[in-house]
Amino acid sequence: MKYICILLVLLSFSSHAVESICYGTTSDGSLKNGTQLPSSGENFVGYSSIARVAGRTYVHSLVRDIVINAYKQLETLEPNKVYKYAETGFKDGGQFKPHKTHRNGLSVDFMTPVINKEGVSVHLPTHPLNKFGYNIEFDANDKYEDYSIDYVALAAHIVALHKESKRLGFDLWRVIFYPKLQPKLFKTKYGNYLKANIQFSKKRSWVRHDEHYHVDFLVQCK
Repeated sequence: MKYICILLVLLSFSSHAVESICYGTTSDGSLKNGTQLPSSGENFVGYSSIARVAGRTYVHSLVRDIVINAYKQLETLEPNKVYKYAETGFKDGGQFKPHKTHRNGLSVDFMTPVINKEGVSVHLPTHPLNKFGYNIEFDANDKYEDYSIDYVALAAHIVALHKESKRLGFDLWRVIFYPKLQPKLFKTKYGNYLKANIQFSKKRSWVRHDEHYHVDFLVQCK
């Protein structure tokens, strides 16, 4: 039994140790040796166990490291905030409906952080009845039911993703978040950093991107 346990640990380690290889672009590419994001951590959870089983939470191994390390940073940077990631891609990349990108392991959707009526950081609800969160839209006052957008938590997360990307020798290509809401990010204590370092898409996408924000990572692909 002892040797079986050791073997399982080694197999788990070796599967993660294999670095992914991405091909092409986020909108026309593929992925080799994709790795799955963990279902949860100290301050984050995945958006759906159903989607996880369906294989919709795979990324490039370097992106996985950036995402997990950024969450670790946030435990200190914003210790009272919680986060939820959403769609990423398939293990081998390729077409990922209904998304137009997410094809080479370098794209990750994150659900918008929110606070409840008491001002406590909570997870935006994601389930089949609201298309796992993607059917949510906030009103003109940044509210959805009893939830309000937490711009501080959102800004802190983008900063952590960027810093961790740079630390590992990479970068963020772009962040897609509803353009009309972006100025509210710049009003947070992280605003100056965001203005100086993050490329936000200024064009409205085919979906609104207020209930989630899309991040493309800049990793060299073949």
